[in-house]
Amino acid sequence: MTDFDKITSNLLALPVEKRATLAEILIQSLDEKESDHVRSNWLLEIQRRDQEIRSGQDVTKPAELVLKEVRAKLRCAK
Repeated sequence: MTDFDKITSNLLALPVEKRATLAEILIQSLDEKESDHVRSNWLLEIQRRDQEIRSGQDVTKPAELVLKEVRAKLRCAK
């Protein structure tokens, strides 16, 4: 049994509340390492979309219309 397997086995034996806390801590640690990269990529994407809208290459819809369309599709999917 590897160290990883031992650690995993021990952690899975913890009460559910402790495992949930640990899961949250682990997820946050992943987010911290990727946050600068992710933020940079999102900024580039936002700038690209803004440029498409301003140039008329892409057309937007009011949020109310989009929500109405999605709700209609969801009703049909049932």
